[in-house]
Amino acid sequence: MIFPKSCDTFIVLSNLTKHKTVIFGKNSDRPQNEVQEVVYIKGGRRDSKLKCTYITIEESSNPINDVILSKPAWMWGAEMGANDKNVVIGNEAVWTNNNEGDGDARQKRLLGMDLLRLGLERGNSAEDALNVITTLLEMYGQGGPCSEHDDSHFYHNSYIIADPKEAWILETSGKLWVAEKLDSGYRNISNGLTITTKIDKHSKNLHEVAKMMRLWDGQTEFNFTECFSSGGDELRQQEGEKLLKIATAESSFDVKDMFHILRHKESHICRGCDDTFPTQGSQVSSLSSDGINVHWFTATPDPSVSLFKPFIFTSNPQISPYTKSPNEPLREHYLYNLHAAHVTKNPNKNISKILKDMENGCLEEIDDFIKKNKLGQNSLDELDNLMKKCVETEIKLYG
Repeated sequence: MIFPKSCDTFIVLSNLTKHKTVIFGKNSDRPQNEVQEVVYIKGGRRDSKLKCTYITIEESSNPINDVILSKPAWMWGAEMGANDKNVVIGNEAVWTNNNEGDGDARQKRLLGMDLLRLGLERGNSAEDALNVITTLLEMYGQGGPCSEHDDSHFYHNSYIIADPKEAWILETSGKLWVAEKLDSGYRNISNGLTITTKIDKHSKNLHEVAKMMRLWDGQTEFNFTECFSSGGDELRQQEGEKLLKIATAESSFDVKDMFHILRHKESHICRGCDDTFPTQGSQVSSLSSDGINVHWFTATPDPSVSLFKPFIFTSNPQISPYTKSPNEPLREHYLYNLHAAHVTKNPNKNISKILKDMENGCLEEIDDFIKKNKLGQNSLDELDNLMKKCVETEIKLYG
């Protein structure tokens, strides 16, 4: 069986989680040997012009948010990330039948990953980030090669955008888009359109274009997927949905459950480094309306053999320079190289066990800190170096 090249993004809303938080997860499957870095970018005001991956656009007149991003090292945009306003976003490749003019994804415009980063930098809530992305999409369009070395790899995009109160599914076809709001339950997206008739927001000219393209008769109920889809990863979509259904059955889903889903090999949601399109990076976020928001990143390929390292936005957060790629052809950051040498290329069961124990220890310490924080027994500033220390501990393990 041939499995399509695809990522997977998941969201579980607070009515189904153990601690009444919103839990987000994403695996980023990318071309083999493409390095994904994790970087922290301080917000504030920038110059009036902003150079994205391929084009230059107008910068926001407002200060941008602090963001942490997991991104292919060669591009400006990101596959996934979070901001200091408690918004998270993950994107997926989708292919549609709208491929001429504004829908021609071969043309260099904003990458879908650029739009994701712009949504985080400028959006102060999930709906706000949605509005940022769709406004820029309609203004500049989307397109351009999505691989540094393969000009034939291009696509349209879909997104899960979430904050502690709600989530939005955004799906696009050229400059056209639809969005569905989620207040409860769960959802996953792979690389196919999923929004059908429940549409809470959409581009202004959506129905007119669909009629003009003879995709809709204007009389029957409008179905975005039926009109614009040109295929997708239905198998992985279904497998991901099954995993969510099982894990949320008792309404006690937690971060560890999302780790498990992202590490699921049988469904091909987790893809090893020998795959042509391996999982190059992973993120899990726990979003709380009245507590601490925690974002976990691997910064290394294949989550089944990687350590999820926690990050929290504090007044002065620090992440390790060892997850940032150097400006050289291979772009391999220090942690990537060590992880490849000691884990992915030469699997070591002892190291894998130690990594799992470290991760469980981090989970317990974070839970304990959150409990004490609610009682006013500690300060968030104690966690300034949380991710930095975890990265450096992992590096010491590799010797």
